[in-house]
Amino acid sequence: MTATATAPAASQATIAAPTPPLPEARPETLGLSRLRLQAMSDAFKREIDRGTIPGATVLVARRGQVGWFEALGKQSPAAAAPMTRDSIFRIFSMTKPIVSVAIMALLEDGHLLLSDPVAKFIPEFASQQVGIVKAGKLELVPSTRPMTVQDLLRHTSGLTYEHQGDGPVHKLYQDSRVRSRKISNAEHAALVASFPLVCQPGAEFNYSRSTDILGRIVEVVSGKSLGTFLTERVLAPLQMAETGFSTSEANAGRLAEPFAADPWTGDKVALFNMLEQPVMESGGGGLVSTTMDYARFCLMLRNGGTLDGARIIGRKTLELMASDHLGPQVQTNGTLLSPGHGFGLGFAVRREAGIAPFPGSVGNYFWSGIAGTFFWIDPKEDLFAVFMSQGPGQRDYTRTLVRDLVYAAVE
Repeated sequence: MTATATAPAASQATIAAPTPPLPEARPETLGLSRLRLQAMSDAFKREIDRGTIPGATVLVARRGQVGWFEALGKQSPAAAAPMTRDSIFRIFSMTKPIVSVAIMALLEDGHLLLSDPVAKFIPEFASQQVGIVKAGKLELVPSTRPMTVQDLLRHTSGLTYEHQGDGPVHKLYQDSRVRSRKISNAEHAALVASFPLVCQPGAEFNYSRSTDILGRIVEVVSGKSLGTFLTERVLAPLQMAETGFSTSEANAGRLAEPFAADPWTGDKVALFNMLEQPVMESGGGGLVSTTMDYARFCLMLRNGGTLDGARIIGRKTLELMASDHLGPQVQTNGTLLSPGHGFGLGFAVRREAGIAPFPGSVGNYFWSGIAGTFFWIDPKEDLFAVFMSQGPGQRDYTRTLVRDLVYAAVE
């Protein structure tokens, strides 16, 4: 199913009908232990009581039905309102899988190939060079091959994030307007193209602004804003009514907020204003959403690309996306990918049953957001989970904790 061009834009979450809930069932009918799921909720209540996070939601589904969905703690530490099932969160990098699906929908339409050079769509990338540090100085060398759409999807583009290092290229990012929400996607792409690459395309996994560039490619190919295209091809067909690049003033009482200062370090925590519509519709981290909205996206993935009769993407295309695209020849930089994991086209992918310090199945695919949101799909167990919180400094801990506790409930 393809939505019509009259669908409202994802600039703001304005899809007319409310998000339909997914079917629910008693956990024991889904092969989930009610006792262990309650233990999971109790563990997060303890963390909330300790002041680790203000609050959280956790949704666990198996065999296409929700077996557990709880809202815990407070929605905002500055107010008395409790966290609710329909609280709205900044999902940051959980935007990336949605935009990656949008790019692959354009591939299925025949508008692009994974092997296409990025410069085919954004000419500024044609002259990009690679920055090599020698004797403490930045030297520029030609790239050995063009950066491709596949490189952007699997983060082997040679681009980076300003917070992923402190080298001279990272410093160029840090000293620029690249983080501004007040520049357009076209301006952002041109700015990123003006920086040297941190490595040769295809040589290394470096988590980066690659998905922001994919968002600009969506705009160039479709002739529409990223928000409009996402709504037409993904959000409206999935009835994800609460997902957009901002939300309306009418929802001001539903916004999940972090502590003003990190409870572990004391550092100030500053996240973007969800009520403010940005100029930059960040494909890498700009969406706001709810737990149920994202659960609908997850169930579409679990179903092989369809939900309630709406076909978002083909089963074989999704299989390609959820497969490892790094292999042993690509060096992995940073700590985002745990041992035993690779990266596909928009998702991290589990390659080994062991090695990683948390449970799961080979073939799991997942991603997270820097403010504390997380999801994963386990095809082997026919299970998915969505965890939402706004605790940036605690995200690594809560991601591991929720994995441990959900898998303890699988029977």
